[in-house]
Amino acid sequence: MRLVLVGPPGSGKGTQAKRLIQALGLTYVGTGDILRESVRQKTPVGREAEPLLKRGLLVPDVMVNDMVADLFRGPKRPERFVLDGYPRTEAQAVSFDALMRQEFLKLDAVINLAIDDEEVVSRISFRRVCSSPTCGAPYHLVAQPPKVPGVCDLCGSPLICREDDLEETVRRRLVEFHKSTDALLDHYARQGLVRDISALASSESIFQNILKSLPPEPGPRLS
Repeated sequence: MRLVLVGPPGSGKGTQAKRLIQALGLTYVGTGDILRESVRQKTPVGREAEPLLKRGLLVPDVMVNDMVADLFRGPKRPERFVLDGYPRTEAQAVSFDALMRQEFLKLDAVINLAIDDEEVVSRISFRRVCSSPTCGAPYHLVAQPPKVPGVCDLCGSPLICREDDLEETVRRRLVEFHKSTDALLDHYARQGLVRDISALASSESIFQNILKSLPPEPGPRLS
């Protein structure tokens, strides 16, 4: 089985990726892992990308595509995988399509964890964490509130909202997500690969719906 997992922040992608790996015996392929491995191995593109990563800058599409190509052309090429974070744009998808053809591989499905933007904002902006660096316990003001408002149940330290979880930050991330992902999904929809799965159900229900949407057998190798 060869899958691409798509979804906005707060859609539960990480949880579902772990379950798919365990249930189907897939290899997890995350963009961050690919970048770090290329830097660690000091590949040509890894050496080129390293200064950008150290400065917190985005790595251009062409570099990310080259790193993914290095992985799939190398000795540790995953045969059965779930991709998370790549392709992120339509241009990356076009490059990945070409790479798959060259490697005689074929995607089985693109799982789109569908969720309304306002639900994403609610899920993320209500997150809080313990301010103590030795604790860091997570909370959610609706789903998992502390016993005493603003205070950690475990150590009594104040709770804080991380900058990434601020409402204005979440809305800005969603705008960027839709700019790239809407076209990405259109690209894969034209190939009949997209499986829209509601991310509003329980984690178990979402997982079962994903499994039901998958083809019964792994996709055939291209001749």
